[in-house]
Amino acid sequence: MVLLLAATLSLTACNAGSSSGTNDAEPKTSLTVALTGPPVNLDFTTTAGAAIPQALMANIYQGLVRIDQDGKLQPLLADSWELSEDRKTYTFKLHPGVTFSSGDAFTAEDVKFSIERVKSDAWKSSLKNKMNVVKAVSVVSDTEVKVELSQPSNAWLYDMGSPIGAMFDPNGVSALATTPVGTGPFTVSAWKPGEALELAARTDYWGTAPSLKTATLRYFADATATTNALQSGDVDVVYNMQSPELLSSFKDNKDYQVLEGTSTGKIVLSMNNKAAPFNDVRVRQAVMYAVDRKAVMDTAWNGMGKLIGGPVPPSDPYYEDLNDVYPFNPEKARALLKEAGVENLDITFSVPTRPYATAVSEIVVSQLKDVGINAKIASTEFPAVWLDQVFTKHDYQMSVILAVESRDVLTMFNDPDYYIGFDNSKIKEDAAAADTADEAGYISGMKKVVKSIVEDAGSDVLFLFPNIVVAKSEVTGIPANAVSTGLDVSSMGWK
Repeated sequence: MVLLLAATLSLTACNAGSSSGTNDAEPKTSLTVALTGPPVNLDFTTTAGAAIPQALMANIYQGLVRIDQDGKLQPLLADSWELSEDRKTYTFKLHPGVTFSSGDAFTAEDVKFSIERVKSDAWKSSLKNKMNVVKAVSVVSDTEVKVELSQPSNAWLYDMGSPIGAMFDPNGVSALATTPVGTGPFTVSAWKPGEALELAARTDYWGTAPSLKTATLRYFADATATTNALQSGDVDVVYNMQSPELLSSFKDNKDYQVLEGTSTGKIVLSMNNKAAPFNDVRVRQAVMYAVDRKAVMDTAWNGMGKLIGGPVPPSDPYYEDLNDVYPFNPEKARALLKEAGVENLDITFSVPTRPYATAVSEIVVSQLKDVGINAKIASTEFPAVWLDQVFTKHDYQMSVILAVESRDVLTMFNDPDYYIGFDNSKIKEDAAAADTADEAGYISGMKKVVKSIVEDAGSDVLFLFPNIVVAKSEVTGIPANAVSTGLDVSSMGWK
């Protein structure tokens, strides 16, 4: 695979920190953010995983709309839009004067191209199903485009704030894995796979110019290494911190700031619904009763997070606290396993090499053993091996993953070919009816869908992941909440 600018990349410890070589009298214009889970390439249209859109959405790619810090839709490349009386046709007025980083003008033709491309074979990601409702796209003028849906949809416009809504330059899609071209405030100036991604601010950006000239995303496999890098000055921000037990050393230190925000990320204990023994609902339900979710959160993540009992975060309009559906009940778990004829059960637990997964798996294994499920941990390198073996080939029995995509409950459970393999026959019609209903019907209908998923033990959502950020005290504009796919570094800067 050709690696974009790898030969020219020089991201050493001496220049990775934003303050190195900077005169204190001059404004700082570079910033380094520590992250985990590096992207395997730069094309989220063909490659699953959260790392690619985290780095590229908002920074490189933009959509007609965006999701703000409160989880609400805001205009972006579209200045405004109107919805027809039958709720099937959106008319978007585009922001004038927008250009791609290639220099090409962004017009309604690019909107048509981008939406139709999601529906084509060029897109491989399962997220493309969110565009199925689109019937036709027509160009009215350079700055006006109409999107006709096959039926009314409560979900579609919000989904346009996710990666499926990213706008692409038709002349820039031949090398997406290495050379992304978008309308955002940055370009990728250097990329060293597995280690770092360097962004450079565009001088011709159509919107408000970021205060940063360069931003570097550095990837660390070890959670402790990220905090060490912050203390040594090699990075300026640790975003979505993976070692909450180390927070105490920063909270009372005036040189640092600690943000404890929320996210749409769910720690999901995935059970392969199509593979034995989890093709038996009684075994899945036994796991739900056997796992003490509060103990998992308290032990694995220092009590930080939120127990939600289902695959929907509180930021979604159809959220409902479902913790009472499966209270911790080892005796009930044993009874269900006995009923299923698998009282002494051996399973393989494919655990991705991420700090949260390692921490969670240890206590889950202990709790499952108590009811007669012997889970053998198989450490699975993330992202490459996990994405290939578990996500793509569905070659697993149980796993645990942080599912971060916003409003992804139907992505996970309304597609039997998704890696979870949930039988969606019970929810398919209800989900479709909810999407076409009025607002009240949408909320009540989706609550019914989610309740059915939980009762059928599709997966065990252990807890809602917090968004913990530790940064130097002078850094400003850090997004506290992770409620959209991309980490927008254009808002960040220095006092």
